[in-house]
Amino acid sequence: MNIVVLVKQVPDTWAEKKLDPSDSTVDRASVDAVMNEMDEYAVEEALKIKEAHGGEVTVLTMGPNRAVEMLRKALSMGVDKAVHLVDDALEGSCAIQSSYALAQAIGTLSYDLVLLSAESSDARMGVMPALLAERLGVPQLSDARKVDVDGSKVVIERMTDYGHDKVEASTPLVLGVVEKINEPRYPSFKGIMAAKKKPLTTLTAADAGIDTGRVGLATATSSVESFTAAPPRAAGQVVKDEGDGGVKLADFFAAQKLI
Repeated sequence: MNIVVLVKQVPDTWAEKKLDPSDSTVDRASVDAVMNEMDEYAVEEALKIKEAHGGEVTVLTMGPNRAVEMLRKALSMGVDKAVHLVDDALEGSCAIQSSYALAQAIGTLSYDLVLLSAESSDARMGVMPALLAERLGVPQLSDARKVDVDGSKVVIERMTDYGHDKVEASTPLVLGVVEKINEPRYPSFKGIMAAKKKPLTTLTAADAGIDTGRVGLATATSSVESFTAAPPRAAGQVVKDEGDGGVKLADFFAAQKLI
């Protein structure tokens, strides 16, 4: 089974992030960049499926030049090869545009499963699995906490508020997973050394057949109109309880229109 796993390089979750005043996009150069944490679960699940059923795992990302570091990590986990879609024309693309560009890149590969996490830590939109399934014209199995593969049939347990649903579809398909599905492995020293020799292909927009008029900040479907820095946190107000603390708190909440 040939599996394509989508991964994304994001700003470190714990870093203090800010917007670039020149274009109102996230200033990614000012913070450390890491693999989206939930994508590690997607990579792990792809490797588990490969180990059980054979085949090949390819990681694909769309991002700047330094995203190569993240691809090397995926290769060191055991992935067979990597594809890096990188082009200045893609900078600032929104989710709609990114799904188009990624679908074009996926179209250059042979796949049975397109596997990705439910969301990324920098956007938290959770729409990419559905967008890609629509672009590729294949079924979508989303929010999977467990995956079973039987030939061309894939059965998942879809996480819900009340437990789970059992859903199935036939390949090719898009599969979105949640963090409860597994525990990602750590790259071994042997894996890190082997990653240096594994294929890493670079694609430009032209290589993937992407119309550059349909991507990029200038034609994005969403944008930041204005922003201001958050004000410094003010000192808190101390309420001294002299037998009337409850009344003072109630008055404070009422003044803030909280009650």
